[in-house]
Amino acid sequence: MNNEGVSGPLRSPLVVFATPLAVAFLWACVYDSAVGQPAVATDSSGAEAAVDDSDTGAVETETGEDSGQSTDADIHSAAGDTVRSGPRVRHPRPEDQTLGVDIAIEDRNGHSMDALHQALRRAERGEGQARLVFYGASHVASDLFTGVVRHKLQARFGDAGHGFVLPVAPWRSYRHQGVRIRGDEARWESTKVRGNTREVDSFGLHGVFVETSARNAWAEASTTSRGEIGRAASVFELFYYQQPRGGDLQVYLDGRPIERIRTRASETGAGYARYEVPDGPHSLRVRANGNGNVRLFGVALERERPGVIVDTLGINGARARYHLMWEDSLYREHLRRRNPDLVVLAYGTNESGDDQPIAAYEAELREVVSRVRETVPNASCLLVGPSDRPTPLEDGTFEDRPRTAQLIEAQHRVAIELGCGFFDLVAFMGGPLSMVTWASAEPAYGAPDHVHFTRTGYERLGNVLLDALMEGFDPPAER
Repeated sequence: MNNEGVSGPLRSPLVVFATPLAVAFLWACVYDSAVGQPAVATDSSGAEAAVDDSDTGAVETETGEDSGQSTDADIHSAAGDTVRSGPRVRHPRPEDQTLGVDIAIEDRNGHSMDALHQALRRAERGEGQARLVFYGASHVASDLFTGVVRHKLQARFGDAGHGFVLPVAPWRSYRHQGVRIRGDEARWESTKVRGNTREVDSFGLHGVFVETSARNAWAEASTTSRGEIGRAASVFELFYYQQPRGGDLQVYLDGRPIERIRTRASETGAGYARYEVPDGPHSLRVRANGNGNVRLFGVALERERPGVIVDTLGINGARARYHLMWEDSLYREHLRRRNPDLVVLAYGTNESGDDQPIAAYEAELREVVSRVRETVPNASCLLVGPSDRPTPLEDGTFEDRPRTAQLIEAQHRVAIELGCGFFDLVAFMGGPLSMVTWASAEPAYGAPDHVHFTRTGYERLGNVLLDALMEGFDPPAER
């Protein structure tokens, strides 16, 4: 494991002394046992970054400014194999932002991102779209590092739309950059996959759904009015559930009623409603009629033009094995419909606190990744490993979690075996116990809970991951 960027006693795998900032560990008490809510609505100072309309339930967030700088580093896999490395694009940044190691994606033969690169070349020629799907836990749910990836790829290759979102926030901290989500959340019930049950349910693409039987309960997704990206859409596609006792939905485009959808059907299954509009600013609103239960999986905002679409499908507290509790046929149908050129599975930070045997973890992870490979065999795939998550001790110090290294090794083996890439998040951070440095830095890269990142840290991750994804795309002279 690369320890670059961790100096002095922080290299030790044993105990380090906490900085004064680490006293804020008590802040973590507001988190649930599955790590819980991400530090995604805060910038490096801890201030809320989202705009919350308390009257309408509207939440809108905007893409932050780019920051961070890349450095060159040689990386070796957890199994001891030499992996690819090379120069990276350097990002302008304030001189004090120095954390984060510029690492490569590890893979079997240097070709794990070929499908993504081919799609980006088509978009660059104006001949198609490149679609990226990110699954994960709270790091992904923040849509902060994924927001950097979306913003920069769309700025270069074209804005083909924001992608897939829930039309009403399923939890309070639900955030997406560059899209506006509004609704009376109190009248919608959200259900997400959880680890305390082994019951398989029809969770669809994201592992989350919202439903209601309340008359006039409404939800809305619309283009943003701020920033350069996300200001236009020409296609809305609603994903809903057909069921024997399904209710009706009234659909509005830009405030005009256009259709009533009957979700009642003799058998359960996927339902879709697609609406095309002139490219520009638009909104899609749905309102329940109250004559039965209505379940929504999400809505995709897209544009009929070449460019990039990034779906961010994170769930706070999630584990990779939760995918196995998503009803198989519906999940596969939804994922094929999104037609991704890259599928990212970013899990492991929550699993670092579990006691599941590593062999069992690896077997379930292999099953999850295999299902993705079977469902969209032509897509690139990438596993993003766990971040550094030191264990706090009673005396205010921290020690490394040996389990994190075991998870990294297991993920690396599965990625190599199944032809995926692997991005080592601990190596990117600087090695074991690097989170202590991240949380005490100025500006802070790590949150006071020593689990999540600040906006600065997530933006740094987005820049480095994007460089890793793009390695080999441009000729060496241009890099």
